[in-house]
Amino acid sequence: MAKKEAIIRNYETAKQRYAEIGVDTDAALENLQKIKISLHCWQGDDVRGFLNPDGDLTGGIMATGNYPGAAHTPSELRKDLEKTFSLIPGKHKLNLHAIYADTDEKIDLDTIEPKHFASWVDWAKEQGLGLDFNPTFFSHPMYKDGFTLASPDKTVRDFWVEHGKRTRKIAEYFGKETGQTSINNFWIPDGYKDNPVDTLGPRRRLMEALDEIFAEPLNPAYTEDAVESKLFGLGAEAYTAGSHEFYMGYGISRNKLVCLDAGHFHPTEVISNKLSALSLFSKGLMLHVSRPVRWDSDHVVIMDDELAAIGRELVRNNLLEKTNIGLDFFDATINRVAAWVVGARNTQKALLKALLEPTDFLKQKELEGDFTTRLVYTEELKDFPYGDVWHYFCETNGVPAGLGWLEEVQKYEKETLLVRA
Repeated sequence: MAKKEAIIRNYETAKQRYAEIGVDTDAALENLQKIKISLHCWQGDDVRGFLNPDGDLTGGIMATGNYPGAAHTPSELRKDLEKTFSLIPGKHKLNLHAIYADTDEKIDLDTIEPKHFASWVDWAKEQGLGLDFNPTFFSHPMYKDGFTLASPDKTVRDFWVEHGKRTRKIAEYFGKETGQTSINNFWIPDGYKDNPVDTLGPRRRLMEALDEIFAEPLNPAYTEDAVESKLFGLGAEAYTAGSHEFYMGYGISRNKLVCLDAGHFHPTEVISNKLSALSLFSKGLMLHVSRPVRWDSDHVVIMDDELAAIGRELVRNNLLEKTNIGLDFFDATINRVAAWVVGARNTQKALLKALLEPTDFLKQKELEGDFTTRLVYTEELKDFPYGDVWHYFCETNGVPAGLGWLEEVQKYEKETLLVRA
């Protein structure tokens, strides 16, 4: 009780301080409450899935580490996700990959159907969650010589085209059943390890394959298609067919969402500065909030400058309504539940920081040419007590504030994860 009283007291003090610069903290928290983060299922089992969990991880992806407690069954993964969601304020979504089908039936990626994900839908309804989806264009025998949809082999392309078509039907099913639009995000690993001669051919094949997959119009109230670029991957260091330029052009010309993954660019190239530009031309945006370390990779989201910048760009430019926010990282060197919670809560904190700015006031000063006031305010805001507002947000949502959530994760690890391992 004493801790709760302290949180409320500190919030009232912070509320008054923000009010002095024209910021309504209650309104900021109301806005934050509405923002859904889509948690990626693949952090819980190191991107193995359930169709072929003992197969090799391919497609330029590598999950490193051997921390105990990885989920091995759909029920174990759902249990881990329930613990995770209980430590994140608000109601959110789960992002599934096609390899996470829950069925005893013998199926392959080109034969999956909505019924193979019925248990996930039932669970999502019970938990009050939305569901997003992803085709799985990797870790499969038909990922041949580094190619799927851009393959020169028509048999390979046809297999993956059929897979893509079926995932759209599954995403449509998710949207109908949950009442929340399911974003179906297409990413493929196709590329060359060394310098190719023909860079156009694979991209033309990829374009034509995607056109075939998307030929059937689906109700956007149920599902939206997104396309995602990547700089390079293991085994595709020299060239990727699905570059940023390719998917930016494809998404805009085909009226698809453009997905930007913060971990899919060179570490010195940020996605925050791309958001406002893309928003002028694209139907909408999908974000995979991640973190590159030295190279194109996906590390657990921390509160760094780029995450804060992404939050500011979304809030300052009123882009939240046309942006779908998801996480994408996989780290097997630490507790997997903790990784999810750290990434999700940091993403929410970055958005909260931005929501606690006097944006209209700052824009007006900028228009007036008063760059001194702009600089002073944006610098002084770095010292404002957003943490006290965040702790209050956690308290009102019934989740632990501060380090309290770590104790719950450690208890869960001892009682569940270590027993499982």
